[in-house]
Amino acid sequence: MHSVNKLIPQGRGLAPALVKRAATVVLDWDVRQKSRFDAVDSTGRPLGVFLPRGAVVRGGDVLVVDDGSLVRVEAAAQPVLVVRHCAEHGSPFDLLRAAYHLGNRHVQLELQSDHLKLEPDHVLADMLRQMHLIVSEAQAPFEPESGAYAAGGHGHDHHHDHGHDHHHGHEHH
Repeated sequence: MHSVNKLIPQGRGLAPALVKRAATVVLDWDVRQKSRFDAVDSTGRPLGVFLPRGAVVRGGDVLVVDDGSLVRVEAAAQPVLVVRHCAEHGSPFDLLRAAYHLGNRHVQLELQSDHLKLEPDHVLADMLRQMHLIVSEAQAPFEPESGAYAAGGHGHDHHHDHGHDHHHGHEHH
């Protein structure tokens, strides 16, 4: 079994041709949110993944194997609930309200501009339907938000480099 203990978020810094040629591993969210797991890549190679505690693996990330080879991670399609607002009886604001209520319940949630995704839960689905939202079942990759305080901030990159000093109007001590 080959060992993996390094992850390159979204393959940043790697030549696209290298990433494209890399073996792949398809993993669902349940596995990708663990820092230690076993997997088999597209070449049939068994991998033992040992990442720092709290690490989360996202679709598009690249794993570095102990022999120097690369393995591109693909998010597996899995059962999810897709939540959309009802144009006839509501507004897009209803999705914002739903995200607030689901967040209060610490539900893992993927946020998109026109829908939310969460893991199947019939109690939550009923609650969302009572909020006049359209809830449907689907098979799709699931990439929930990492949370405001998540280690590594691995979800979305909000770093902006404008090529000049950036002052926020307050001092850092």
